Amino acid sequence: MRNGQRAFTLLELLTVIAIIAILSAIIVPVFSRVKDNSYRSQDIANMNSLRSALALYREDQGAYPPALLGYVTLYASGPNAGNVIPASELKGFLAPKRVPLSAMTPSYVRASSTATVNAVFPEPDATAVGNGAQLDLNGDGAITAADDVAGVRQAFGPADGSVCWDPSINAIAAGARCGGVTLNDPTDPRARLFYSISGYDVASVPVAGGGTRNELRYTRFWTNFAIGSGPGFGAGNENDDPRQLGYTNPPDETVVTWNSNFREYTTPGVPGAVRRDIVLLLSGAARPWDSKQLFDRAWRQKAN
Repeated sequence: MRNGQRAFTLLELLTVIAIIAILSAIIVPVFSRVKDNSYRSQDIANMNSLRSALALYREDQGAYPPALLGYVTLYASGPNAGNVIPASELKGFLAPKRVPLSAMTPSYVRASSTATVNAVFPEPDATAVGNGAQLDLNGDGAITAADDVAGVRQAFGPADGSVCWDPSINAIAAGARCGGVTLNDPTDPRARLFYSISGYDVASVPVAGGGTRNELRYTRFWTNFAIGSGPGFGAGNENDDPRQLGYTNPPDETVVTWNSNFREYTTPGVPGAVRRDIVLLLSGAARPWDSKQLFDRAWRQKAN
């Protein structure tokens, strides 16, 4: 004690530090959750804008677009020939005419407008064929094993490799149909990559064992609907799952796209059964959805 001044003791300093640490442990998660909720609200609003834009596009064009933003496009000539046209300068299917590019970028996506990615189909429904019927597809008035055949299931999965654009069928394909394609080869119309910033066309997800992969989130067709003829996509079939945007009048419960950026993973690469994903259905507003259910079935969702 000098000149009437008293210094803090070591015990008092440690007590103050401990109190600050406790308050930080309480406040930081609260701020993190507030930010997360704000991001979710913004993404839901943007997804609803996408649905309105899709309705306008269908009204104008008579069908839904093959992609929400569009495939990677290269400058054909000039000083930038061969370079990627930035998504911010691209005239896509929906942006910028019907929605701004920001509406196609989920809050947690930090990609540049020139970043590009390959993509694979998400995991298909692993339920044994014949045991997972969801709709009366054959019109006999009952939902039975006869409504759940291989041809109405998702045609491809991650193991089939990167998807490509097949102009002969005017659709996305994978597997054998991508044979001989050099992705992003400007001379090959099949060699289409996606813009990373278009987070409702594709999404990055962690995988078991470490690392990430990019999965499709929007496609007009996902089934092997030419039954008995391999990955056809061509002729269609009266017993195919109608919940696909490529058909003339898909039902209201058709999944347009989903936002998987809010998932909570209990096992590496496998999300928990918590309603953290956001699904955009054709019928109405985007809404929370069980993350595990989306991981297990992708577009093959039964509205709940």
